[in-house]
Order: sequence, then structure tokens, then C-alpha cells
Amino acid sequence: MIVRGGRTSGPNGVSPELAGLADTVLQPGFVGVEVPDWLRRRLAEGLGGVALYSRNLVDSEQIRALTDALRAENPDVVIATDEEAGDVTRLEALTGSSRPGNLALGAVDDPGLTERVAREIGLDMAAAGITLNYAPVVDVNSDLDNPVVGTRAFGADPWLVARHARAWVTGLQSAGVAACAKHFPGHGATAVDSHDDLPTVAYSAEELAATTLPPYRAAIEAGVRAVMTGHLLVPAYDPDHPATMSGRVLTGLLREELGFDGLIVTDGVEMPSVAERYGVTGAAVRALAAGADAICVGGERKGPGVVGFMRNAIVGAVADGILPEERLAEAASRVRRLAAWSAERRAAGETGPAGEPAGLDAARRALRVRGDGLPLPAAPQVIEFVSETNIAVDRATPWGVAAPLAALLPGTTALRLGSGDPVPQPSDGRPLVIVVRDAHRHAWVSDRLDALLSRRPDAIVVEMGLPGPATPGAVHITTHGATTASGRAAAELLSGR
Repeated sequence: MIVRGGRTSGPNGVSPELAGLADTVLQPGFVGVEVPDWLRRRLAEGLGGVALYSRNLVDSEQIRALTDALRAENPDVVIATDEEAGDVTRLEALTGSSRPGNLALGAVDDPGLTERVAREIGLDMAAAGITLNYAPVVDVNSDLDNPVVGTRAFGADPWLVARHARAWVTGLQSAGVAACAKHFPGHGATAVDSHDDLPTVAYSAEELAATTLPPYRAAIEAGVRAVMTGHLLVPAYDPDHPATMSGRVLTGLLREELGFDGLIVTDGVEMPSVAERYGVTGAAVRALAAGADAICVGGERKGPGVVGFMRNAIVGAVADGILPEERLAEAASRVRRLAAWSAERRAAGETGPAGEPAGLDAARRALRVRGDGLPLPAAPQVIEFVSETNIAVDRATPWGVAAPLAALLPGTTALRLGSGDPVPQPSDGRPLVIVVRDAHRHAWVSDRLDALLSRRPDAIVVEMGLPGPATPGAVHITTHGATTASGRAAAELLSGR
């Protein structure tokens, strides 16, 4: 041991206190359904957070055992996941969500229902031992061609999104789980997915204030404990740095103008939109210097070694004067404050029962129908077109109408087709149900849909993604999401059962 400036240092010259601050602000992911040895060691050394993904989660019993094992190494660890419900679900990734997502809730436009659904999610997460939910999405879906938001948004009206953001935050946090509004300052008016490249939000400051910011103001007024940054270039505030690395956006806009004093957590810093420009460690250091408090890194692509590299880079940035130690200490204190808030609520236990499950009721109320001819007179043939979804949606999560419809109408047959599959000639003797997802965003789906309808104009079309401007089919059903609950609700409507 040596002493520098009155502070004890380890054998590598780094003080344990400084290394501890750097560890506290990290929230890495990992691979597997059990805690790996490297993560146990890092937690014992003071790692402040862990992010869970569907690759880590199997069922409620396994998830609780996993979170208990994480807390056995560090009782104060912040355990996070992004359980948006809807199409982006982690707790129900293997079965599909039992609750509809934000777009369906916005279509119903009953904030009380939204609060009930969010409270149910929070109670499930609290029972699983999770501290922080990287949700809700409060982006305003201003662009129908947006590749990342879609059904994850409550809608395109800033004030509708604001009132449901308030309700969702209130419901989730009433169960003792911290909410995290994302993706600040708003990912809805972009044509690029930040998982792939850096989008630009071309709005002026006045347009941002009128469109993307009202939901964040509402979430902050509701006491949201965290806000997630978007990897977005917002020239109205900073033409040179993505929001995640911009002091003008994080400190000037979010802290000073909007008055947010909770935890600012980054979107995954391994995403190419920032990692290819700054590197994972460079992105982490820049984000902390700009005002972020916690660094999320997926951990799947970069491997376990990235956590050590990130800690060392943060410590080195303090030593080099790039990152003020006071800023790092402030960030760590906000992580600890959120952990303490969660611990207090875990100690208090549940704050009351959830009441009657709201998921299927919400999915039923979100259905919109144009045309007549339901219920079906006989078991149908169902064709489901499998279009590409954004990376936030687990590819393995089941969706569709055919399976629940077959359970209600025995004799239903189903065919799933991708972009390279030929479309068969449907029989004229049976009802035809065509199921699509974001049809207006995929030319191959629109083309095949038009071809089928030219042969079978009596077909029923079920849109399970973001509705487009057209409603083709003799009957057109919009579910506002592709969850298990939404598929069941559509099947009930089709079958009359």
C-alpha cells in the first residue's frame, strides 16, 4: 500500500475509494441464467448494478433465485431490466406478454387502466427482486416510419403520451420498483434506429418543447426515479455530441431546465451509434462527464472483460482530469440513493393487492374493427406474415392470432411466411384471416397482402403492429400490438367466444 494526497492506494496506485466510485456507476449485462464467477467477484468488490435481459430469465422461480444470488454478493446492487410489457418483454419473453403494450393503452386512453397495468408489472418485478425497470417508453411517435419506437409508444399526441407516462410511472412505482422514462430527449421523430447508427432529431428547441418534452415533464412531476438517455444527435441543443454525451442536453436541459434530480442512466453504450464513434469506454467516460450517473452495457457482445476496462477507463479519466472526481462521486451517490429507495420499499413489503388482472381487459378494449362479418362462420385458414422487428423485440417471443384462434375454433389451419416464401393459393371454401405486423413499413408484406386480397377480397386482415394509413380487407382488425394478450383478444373477436 502507498498513500497519495492523504488517500490510501492499492498496489496499482489506484485508491480503493476511487475504484469503488467507478464500480458503483456500472450496470453491465451478462450471459447465462446463473451468476457467473466473474460477476460474483465484481459484485463483492462493489459493482453497483446489473442489467438483466431475456437471455438471463426463464420463469419466476429462476428469476427470483438469480436476483437473490446477486444480492448475496452485494445487498445494495441495483438490478435492472427493460420490462416494457407489450412487444418488449423480458419477464415473459418465452410466452409473450400477458399485457398489451403502450400503443394499446394509448388507444384505450384510460389513464386509470394504464396505472393498473403498470402496477401489475411492478408487483411482478418486485416479487422477482428487480430494482429498476428501464421503462416506460415515453417517446412521441411522430414518424410512422420510425424503425425503433412503433408500438412501444403510447401514441403520436404529446399530451396523450404525457398523461399515460404519468399514469405508468405512478402505477409501477406504487409497487416499489423504480421507473425509468426513455429515450431522452425523444426518439420518436427519427428515421434511424440508434441500435444501428446515430439518428438526428431535426426539431428546433421550440418544437422539442412542444412535442418531445411534455411526457418527460409529466414523468418528472409524477416522481420518476430515473431517465434513460437516447443516443440521438439533437442539434438544437448540441450539434456535435449525442445526447448521451452532451452536457447541454443532460445537465442544461434535463437537470436545469426540466428540474430532474433522479438517476440518469445511459442506453447501452455498446450500441454502434456511440461505440463505433467513441469506443465503449470512451462513451462511458463522456457520458459521465456530461451528467449521466449510471452506465448500461449489454455485456453480450463485449464479454466480461469490458467491465474491468470500463472501470479502469473511468479511474484513468479522473486521474487525467477529463472526468472531475466530484462528478463521479455525485453519480455514485445517485445510484446509492436509488438503491436505498428500493431497499426501503422491499422492507415495507407490498403496498396492497393488484386487484383483478387488467391485461386481457386492456387488450380487448384496444381492439379497433372496420367492416362487418364477425364472428367467423367456420374455422378459417390463417396466413401470418413474419416481418422484421427492431432489435429491442426478442425474436423468440411468440406472437400471432393462429394459435389462440385454433384453441377457440378447432380446425383452424395456419401458415407462417417470410419474405422469401411463396404465397399459396388460398381455398375459396373457407374464411381467410391474414395477420400482419407493421404492413405499411414492409413493401414485401404490402405486396403479398395486395395479391391475396385481389384473389380473396372477402379476407379479414389483422394488423398487430403500428397501424398504417390504410385498412385493407373486408374486415380490418387493429390490435395495437403483437402480445399474447392482444392475440387472444383478436381470436375471441374472430371466433365470437
